[in-house]
Amino acid sequence: MSHSPVTLEHPVGPEDHVRGSLSAPVTLLEYGDFECPFCARAYPVVKQLLARFGSELCFVFRHTPRAAAHPHAQHAAEATEAAAAQGKFWEMHDRLFENQNALTDADLKKQAIALGLDAARFDADFASHAVAARVRAQEAGAAHTVLTTPTFFVNGERFDDTPDSVTLTAAIERAAAAAKDAPRGLR
Repeated sequence: MSHSPVTLEHPVGPEDHVRGSLSAPVTLLEYGDFECPFCARAYPVVKQLLARFGSELCFVFRHTPRAAAHPHAQHAAEATEAAAAQGKFWEMHDRLFENQNALTDADLKKQAIALGLDAARFDADFASHAVAARVRAQEAGAAHTVLTTPTFFVNGERFDDTPDSVTLTAAIERAAAAAKDAPRGLR
């Protein structure tokens, strides 16, 4: 007996943080937490996949901080949104995963300065309700389909295997083949 795949509740759109083109045949979406050790392990895998698949892959990151287990996760997510206000979401995203042991508020400020962000604007945005609301909205949008971090979706279907290079590569290749075979109007 086969089961229906779990699908993404909220489609990818212009409000998302996107690496690559939304018109790529395959979209890999991650719901992640900057303090989660499993997300940190998946980070280099995603970088490898982006390098391998190039323009064939679009990567989207959405927040789902698990604050009960990771006390710095919420503020880390908010810091990436404050950086996004200055066009540096991905730069902050990468720095936080690469420096996962340094996620205190003071560390987040140091990362913002190292990225060349306007410090006063970063502080104001970081303290604003808008960045916290954006993080909460992404987390709420995952409530029914995301049980753990990281959770990946490949072309809108939840990926329920171990998110390592081999299994994600195979899933992306299957999705790319299916997209290639799909009638143009259905992509």
